[in-house]
Amino acid sequence: MGQVYKIAVLPGDGIGREVIPEATRLIREAILPTSDLTLEIHEFECGGEYFLRTGLEWSKEAENFTKTKADAILLGGIGARGPDGTTVRRSDGNLAGYSVVIGLRQELELYANVRPVKLYEGVPTPLAEKGPKDIDMVIIRENTEGLYYPARGRVKETDREFAYDLRLITAKGSERVARYAFELARNRMGAPVDKVKRVTCVDKSNLLAGCQLFRESFDKIGGEYTDIAKDYAYVDAWTLLVLRKPEHYDVIVAPNAFGDIISDLGGALQGGLGVAPSSNIGNTHAVFEPVHGSAPDIAGTSKANPIASLLSTAMMFEWIGKKHNDETPIKIARQLRGSIEEVLREGKIRTPDLCVGKWSRVKPSTTKQVTDAIIQKMAR
Repeated sequence: MGQVYKIAVLPGDGIGREVIPEATRLIREAILPTSDLTLEIHEFECGGEYFLRTGLEWSKEAENFTKTKADAILLGGIGARGPDGTTVRRSDGNLAGYSVVIGLRQELELYANVRPVKLYEGVPTPLAEKGPKDIDMVIIRENTEGLYYPARGRVKETDREFAYDLRLITAKGSERVARYAFELARNRMGAPVDKVKRVTCVDKSNLLAGCQLFRESFDKIGGEYTDIAKDYAYVDAWTLLVLRKPEHYDVIVAPNAFGDIISDLGGALQGGLGVAPSSNIGNTHAVFEPVHGSAPDIAGTSKANPIASLLSTAMMFEWIGKKHNDETPIKIARQLRGSIEEVLREGKIRTPDLCVGKWSRVKPSTTKQVTDAIIQKMAR
């Protein structure tokens, strides 16, 4: 028997408890019976709903296994509403589940948040006259520093109240995420418009000192990659440029908060968060999760789109294969993506979020029906 890969599965809250089980069902029904891959799936509860019941964000067993034994982590959306309809929070004001989402990024040094922005055939985009041939980029955001670094607070004085969020940007953090971006570009096909392998630094270095350090670090690392074109844009200008000419972009790298914002714009370009996967990558660990979060407003309705979670699963297999020099998981990732692409291209089986535009007359499918269709393609 070959390598045994241990996967920590954390469905989380809301629709995470619907789409992540679909991903594990696909693994059990379509992958394990037809491949030589050996997986152990270890599933644990976590997040706001678990916090409401137990007062904990996850169990000690879940935390220990996820941090020390798992080869990869598949995570659903985090965020729950309490009986009064408000968001469930810890006593310190942070979202219940903070130690799972942000804690894993910090403790496992998952420094690169990777957001593929690819428009598939059969998926609507809000951009007129743009199609799948025009939109195929990856947004990389620094994932452990910036505005999301836990250096914040509120002060209430007699005559005033204020809050502060300190932005921490280091040369080390900036250089390692820049290197990740250039390495990724080296292994891609280049920008859709001209096939040039290009990394675009998106920042606000005309004003902010942290961004000036980030750009200096980008240039330092970029000097080692003479085969990759360097490109630059201020974050406010980039939001305009990408709408006008998305085909210019190949790999984009940005500080944490700016990267978070522009990657949601990318999600809109690719047809919505229901088809937007992501990963959080470190040197030895990685978390894979759909972008859409817990979406409590549609939880339990069978309307959730499982494709983002399935594409995240494909990213997980590809990462495992590359890390362990194992072609089998890489082949599985290709097969899974191909099956997803075929279902989307046919346009017959799709959740309500994709039944718009030229597909507005298509009868919406359930979460399970979409996964069933993809499983059938993989079996064939």
